[in-house]
Amino acid sequence: MPNIGIDIGSENTKVAVVDSSAILALATVATGFDQVASADTAVDLALKKAKLNRQSIKSVKSTGAGRKAIANIVAREINEVASAAAGAIFFSPSARTIIDAGAEEARAVSLDSGGKVKDFAVNEKCAAGAGSFTESMAKALQTTLHEFSLLSLQSTRKIAMNAQCVVFAESEVVSLIHSGASRADISRAVHDAIADRISAVARRVGLAQDIVLIGGMGRNVGFVDALKRALNMDVLVPPDPEYTSAIGAAVIG
Repeated sequence: MPNIGIDIGSENTKVAVVDSSAILALATVATGFDQVASADTAVDLALKKAKLNRQSIKSVKSTGAGRKAIANIVAREINEVASAAAGAIFFSPSARTIIDAGAEEARAVSLDSGGKVKDFAVNEKCAAGAGSFTESMAKALQTTLHEFSLLSLQSTRKIAMNAQCVVFAESEVVSLIHSGASRADISRAVHDAIADRISAVARRVGLAQDIVLIGGMGRNVGFVDALKRALNMDVLVPPDPEYTSAIGAAVIG
């Protein structure tokens, strides 16, 4: 029987329906204020895609920042480290380092040869180390997030960005614009700054290949490129990286 994994993030709630080694359906909705309602809506959407009903589900597990908010409707809560590890191993059994970069925080997880968690570290001090930072910077440059990520790949000059806070970084971006810096170079500076902070977190747990990047930032090609340069190592990105933790929770189920 299939299992359901629910990953309740600060911005989006992701649901995965998994049966053995097969992903039957994925669905996401904005988390919003009512996390229980968001989880119910996402589950219903995923079940509709999978052409299943709730009675056909073996277990439901939750993970993510809001996992405790729906404790009354799930069989078990899975911490973010465990779900990230299980999801990464699902896609890449050779994974030894996991970098999970989402909207509000980033974490790194070190795995042993058997796929068990050895160590982990979390960057929670500032959104400048996560996806919401890129969204704010894209708005500052009056572009979409997708266009902003692509701009980074067109950069011809490296610019340092020193601000550690979204508010101060926006002021720094305005200063760079007035100084004549191109949008592409500013985009690269933003992605390099995020990659530097997240790579520092990863080094705290020790880098070992294969390195797997999960979370919403895995869809940002500018960040993936910057992270590879910051680590000086290759990085694997699974399909639908933002669903990896939801898939991991379902796999554990």
